Amino acid sequence: MIEPRLAASVRIEALKRLTAAAGGFATIIAMGDPVSGAILIARSVRGQDEALFEMFSGLDGKARWNEVWTEDSAPPARHGSMADYIDRRRARDADLWIIELDVASRAQFNAIINEPS
Repeated sequence: MIEPRLAASVRIEALKRLTAAAGGFATIIAMGDPVSGAILIARSVRGQDEALFEMFSGLDGKARWNEVWTEDSAPPARHGSMADYIDRRRARDADLWIIELDVASRAQFNAIINEPS
């Protein structure tokens, strides 16, 4: 049986509101399919400490945000800049949403993305 899930546009609005409530800034970089588009989050901690996160289903069937790119990675694991990763990902999925969340700390970011939805 397929589990129901939130529409992408609803999840994006929730991310924007949670970020604003925490004193951060959320910017939509690319709009995807409002119902079934995948979401890529660009994390920025006070304009630095950048990383990309995407939601994947775990073996237990629950969706989790996983880091897919970080500026902390060694070059072989990183495979180019954040812009390069986004370009490759958009080439494979035109329905992809990209939202940047600029927050005060990693802990604040983790609280936002781990909010039950």
